[in-house]
Amino acid sequence: MKRPDPKSYLRGIYDRAVTKRERTPTPAWEIEPRDAFLRLLEEESAQSLLELGAATGRDGAFFREHGIAVMCTDLSPEMVQRCQQQGLEARVMEVGDLRFEPETFDAAYAKNCLIHVPNAELETTLAGIARVLKPRGLFYLSVYGGSAFEGIWDGDSWEEKRFFSFRSDEELRAAVTRSFDVYSFEAIPHGFGGYHYQSLVLRKPGGS
Repeated sequence: MKRPDPKSYLRGIYDRAVTKRERTPTPAWEIEPRDAFLRLLEEESAQSLLELGAATGRDGAFFREHGIAVMCTDLSPEMVQRCQQQGLEARVMEVGDLRFEPETFDAAYAKNCLIHVPNAELETTLAGIARVLKPRGLFYLSVYGGSAFEGIWDGDSWEEKRFFSFRSDEELRAAVTRSFDVYSFEAIPHGFGGYHYQSLVLRKPGGS
């Protein structure tokens, strides 16, 4: 049986995974860069943040608790509903089709979200994120990678195997620099299946 396109396939998987997501603890190596990004946002007096692939809103709630106005987006309607149940502003929206006005947000945050974006769509997706950021806006991006693979990954620990686009550090850096300046890039030696955690802070060019 032929599987549907990756977006439809992933939407169904994540619609069925709300409880699983809520019960899965966040590993320390994902928490530490998030907290460091918050400190940077506070240093620069950022007021608004767009979270991409927000899932159940765990990180969105964290940023909101620290005084930042958060807009959550996710491919999955069920995930968006769970964000809304927590009082978060949230919309069903694909990361490659952000329906916001240009220069709306001070910052953006995408943890383990762009790992599902096909390589053929990555450049336009990053350009779309840059479009909705204000000049000099900050963007936190994290994915797992280190070597190249794209497709339904048999090594996935989930019962329903998901679509991934893993990229080498060099490939990922080359992709992001078409739309952003690299503030920091850290390859954290934790992960799964031989892949490590790629943690980046990026900045949209422009402004003073």
